[in-house]
Amino acid sequence: MKLDRRTLLISGGAGIGLIVAFSLWPRHWASELSAGSGEQTFGNFIKIARDGRITVAIPQVETGQGIWTALPQIVADELGAAWETIAVEPAPVAKAYANPLAKEEEWPDRIRVTANSTSVRAFEKPLREAAATARAMLVGAAADRWNIDPTQCDTADGFVINGVRTFTFAELAEEAADRSPPRNAPQRTSTRGRLIGQPLQRLDAPAKADGSWRFGGDVRLPGMLFASARMAPPGGRLTGFDRAAIARQAGVRHVTANDQWIAVVADGWPIAERALKAANPKFSGERTAADLRPLFDQALAEGDASEWFSRGDYDAATRGSRALAATYYAAPSQHLGLEPLTASARVTADGAELWAATQAPGFGEDYSTLYPLPPGEPAGRAMEADAAPIALALARAVGRPVQVVLPQASSQNQDRVAPGALARISALPGAGGVTAAWSMRVATADGTGAAFARLAGEAAPTKLGRTALDGSVPPYSIPNVRIEAVRADVPFTAGYMRGSPQREFAFFTESFIDELAHAGGIEPLAFRMSMLGGNGRLARCLQAAARLASWDGGAAGSTMGIAGASAFGSHIGLVATASIGDDQRVKVHRLIAAVDCGSVVNSSIAAQQVEAGLSWALAQATVPSPEWIAGMPRARPFGELGLPRLGDVPQIHVEIIPSSEAPGGLSGLGTLPLAAAVANAIHAGSGKRLRSLPFDVSSA
Repeated sequence: MKLDRRTLLISGGAGIGLIVAFSLWPRHWASELSAGSGEQTFGNFIKIARDGRITVAIPQVETGQGIWTALPQIVADELGAAWETIAVEPAPVAKAYANPLAKEEEWPDRIRVTANSTSVRAFEKPLREAAATARAMLVGAAADRWNIDPTQCDTADGFVINGVRTFTFAELAEEAADRSPPRNAPQRTSTRGRLIGQPLQRLDAPAKADGSWRFGGDVRLPGMLFASARMAPPGGRLTGFDRAAIARQAGVRHVTANDQWIAVVADGWPIAERALKAANPKFSGERTAADLRPLFDQALAEGDASEWFSRGDYDAATRGSRALAATYYAAPSQHLGLEPLTASARVTADGAELWAATQAPGFGEDYSTLYPLPPGEPAGRAMEADAAPIALALARAVGRPVQVVLPQASSQNQDRVAPGALARISALPGAGGVTAAWSMRVATADGTGAAFARLAGEAAPTKLGRTALDGSVPPYSIPNVRIEAVRADVPFTAGYMRGSPQREFAFFTESFIDELAHAGGIEPLAFRMSMLGGNGRLARCLQAAARLASWDGGAAGSTMGIAGASAFGSHIGLVATASIGDDQRVKVHRLIAAVDCGSVVNSSIAAQQVEAGLSWALAQATVPSPEWIAGMPRARPFGELGLPRLGDVPQIHVEIIPSSEAPGGLSGLGTLPLAAAVANAIHAGSGKRLRSLPFDVSSA
C-alpha cells in the first residue's frame, strides 16, 4: 500500500459510486470536517459532492461489526438518499465525535471509543438529526427555486420531489449549504424510498473480498524500516540481552533497549526478528501459578465484599430456610485474535505521524497526526495500541519511518485478557416455583475500567463498579436480590473484551436458573417465564427461540438447553442442541436464537452480528485456558489452541423480532447466552453440570 501524507483510498462497492473512502487525511486533533473540491459540508457528519456522492463521517471504528454500513444507512434513510451514492470516511479525531454514552458506561467522560455495543445506540440520534437538518436545507433550496412552501416537497432516491418536478441533491448542495440550518428539523414521515431495516450490502465488503482493505501491517511509507520487539511482563523489566549477536546480523540498523522493551530495527522484518531471537533477551517477572482458580477461591473466601446491588431483604427472606447454592467460575480468557500488535510511525520537523489500529483514537499526546486503521481483531484487543509508543520512539531514534510488529507469540503474551470471575450463588425457591430470593458473591477484577484508566493516564480503579459488574443482576422479577463483589488482585494485565463482563454473568445466572428449575421439577422455559413479568421483551425472545427450535422441554435425555440475556438495550433467547462427543469434548450441533434489538438498521448485519457473537463465544467456551507464566498467558500456536474449525461450527439460525423500541447494541449480544445454553443442554443429555469456563467435561 503506497501512502502519502494526504490520502489513503479504498474503493469498491455494490453499485456505481459506492466506495469506502479514507479521504482528506491527515486527521488532526480538534480538526473540523473538511470539504474537498466540489464538496459541501452539512454539519459534522455529511458532505455532498458535485458529482452526487454523499460522504458520511463515521466516529466509530469498523472492527467487522458493520458499523461503517449501519451508521451511513441511518443517514441515507433520513436524508432520502440513494444507497449507490453513499460513501464513508473516518471522522476527524476531534472532541465533537466523542461517544455520548461514555459517561453513562463509567468510562472517561467525552472520549471517542468503539466498545460495549454502543455505536448505533450512541450515534443513531445525532446522525439522524444531522441528516434531517441537511434534508431540510436541501428541501428549502428546492422550494425557493420552485417558489413553493417546503412542506410540499419530499425526498427519495437522492432527489427533492414536488409532484413530477425534481432536483438532485447534487444540483442543490451549494446553495443549500449556504442556508442557515434550522433548529429541530422535522424527520421524514413518508414511506417512499425508506432504507432503514433493509439488508443493504456492506460498504466494506468489496474491499475485504478483494484484499484492498488495509490493516496496520499493510502500511508502507517511503524509506520505511521494520522492527521486531519484545515487551516485559507485568511488573517485570529487561535484565539483559546479547548485543553482539545482534551486531552479527546483516541489515540491522538500530537497537533500542529500556526497562520495558527491546526492539531491533532492520531493512526487513525477518532480519529484525532473527536478530532479536539471537539476542535472547531476558526479563524479570513475578512467578505466576499455571492455574489461577485458587487465587479466585481465596479472594472469594477471604476478601472484603462490598454491596453492589440490593433489592428487598435477602437475609429476612431466607431466615430459617436452606437456600440452594452453587459456585461458578469463568477463567481469565484471551482475545484469540489473528492480528499481531503492530504500528507505524514517521517523525519529521512537522511533527509525528502514527498509523495504528485502535478502537480509542484521540488518546495520547505523543503524536500530532493519527491515522486510525481498522483492527484485524474484533474482540477488543485494539482498545490499547501497545505497539504505538514503540513505533514512535524508534522513528524518532532512527529518523526514518518505522513499522514495528510483535511476533504472534509475543502478541499473545502481551494480551490484555478478560479478568475472569468466580461466583457463589444462592437462591430460595418461593411458592409456585417462583424464586423468592437471590444472592451472588463474586470475586473479579475490572478489565474495562483498567483499560480506560491506562488510556487516560490515570490510576487503575480500586473499587469494582459498573464496568466490572454490569450484567450481574439477574433479568428476572425476584423480590429479594443481593449482589456482593470482592476485588480479586490478579497477577496479569486485564483489559477490555467484547461482551465482558456480561458474558460471564450470563453464564453464571442462566446456568443456575436452570439448576433451580430442575431442582423444583419445573420445565426450564416455564420457570423463566414465571419470573419475566417485568421483562416482556426477553420473554418474547425466549418463547420465539423455543418455538423455532421445537423446544422439547430440556428434560433428562434431551440434548437441548435454553438461556436468555438482556444487555446493551437488546434481548436474546437461545436454544442450543449439544452433546458430549466420543473424545469427551463438547459438541454443539445447532443454535437457534431470537433477538429483540429494537429498531433494526440493517437486518442482514444484525443477524451477522449475533451469528458472529455466538461463534466467538463458542470458541471462548471450548478453547482450553492458557497456562500462565510471569503474569502472562503462555503463547500457543494457533493450530494447538483448539479453536473450532469449520466442521465444528453448528447450524445457526437467528430470528430478528420486529420492534419499534430504540435501537440496541448487537456486537456483544450473541456472546452472552451461548455458554449457559450449551451447558444446560449437556446437563439435560448427560446429567453433567458444567460450572466452569472453558468447559471441562472431565471435572463435571
